[in-house]
Amino acid sequence: MPSTATATQPTIEKDFYRIGEVSRLTSLKPFVLRYWETEFPMLEPVKSASGHRLYRQEDVEMVLRIKRLLYDEGFTIAGARRHLREQNGAGESEGAIGAGGAADGSAAGGAAQLLSRKMLLDLRDTLRAFLTLLERK
Repeated sequence: MPSTATATQPTIEKDFYRIGEVSRLTSLKPFVLRYWETEFPMLEPVKSASGHRLYRQEDVEMVLRIKRLLYDEGFTIAGARRHLREQNGAGESEGAIGAGGAADGSAAGGAAQLLSRKMLLDLRDTLRAFLTLLERK
């Protein structure tokens, strides 16, 4: 049964997507997806017996995360790769922090970094909206 469409999720969830389907779902050219596979080790679609790339749902979600980092947030490829690597490492250790608390205050520093990054992204979006309004006059 189809799920409701959102900005970050494909409209239909199934086990595997071919590269053309992922291309349409993410509005990216297939050559971009193939290039990102070489640059982001966490993006690793399986290959069928005939050699076709088959993307799992988590691969499609990773493509959307990479796209957001590169196109919306302005990361370089190396910066996005580093960010995703750090985020995956933080996700694995998050359970320990949540259970025992942050002994050295590093979690508070990370939260402050995320907050300031969010504030900057919100400011950028607001400035873009003002620019659009000014250009219409």
